[in-house]
Amino acid sequence: MAAMGVAKVARGEVEYKVCPCPKSIFREAKFVFHFMQKDEASAEASLLVIPTCQKALHDLVKVGPEIEDEKDRLLEVFMDFAQAVCTELRDGGHWADYIDPCSGLPMMTEDCNKVYSEVDGMEVLLQYKTMNCGCCKVLLHPEWGSGVYPATMFTSAPSALVTEVFNRYPLPTRPYYAIVLSRPTETAVP
Repeated sequence: MAAMGVAKVARGEVEYKVCPCPKSIFREAKFVFHFMQKDEASAEASLLVIPTCQKALHDLVKVGPEIEDEKDRLLEVFMDFAQAVCTELRDGGHWADYIDPCSGLPMMTEDCNKVYSEVDGMEVLLQYKTMNCGCCKVLLHPEWGSGVYPATMFTSAPSALVTEVFNRYPLPTRPYYAIVLSRPTETAVP
């Protein structure tokens, strides 16, 4: 496994991995982001998927006001972070978007109504295990168990630029660290 890199960001802790888009994810992404259907070969070749995981203060399978407050906090951290990263990539001339973890819909690309499954994406990209909890599929982080908040960004920017943007993300109030996971091997991602 490659050495871990650290990027300082804001209000929590997030792991991320910059991944080339595997065929199984692209089959879903081209329906989430309709414009990709116009030139599928080019879109698939340039698309990067950035799965992120935040460590929750509580097991998110449980219920109660403190769990809902924690989910709201984690959502806010991701949305602020993802919007800043995607805006910077777009300002640099690259397409980028992020998925609202609550709805599964893209936040910056208009006229999209196909839902992206964060948990399914994490299963494919990171090979994390899942469990069924009622009608929901729950992600199990290898260290945090179900105390994890998954969320995803997509971009056509080069991976080195994405890493550079993550590494210089501003440090507003409470610091937290984004941990760069190793890149997948060709055999690890179907």
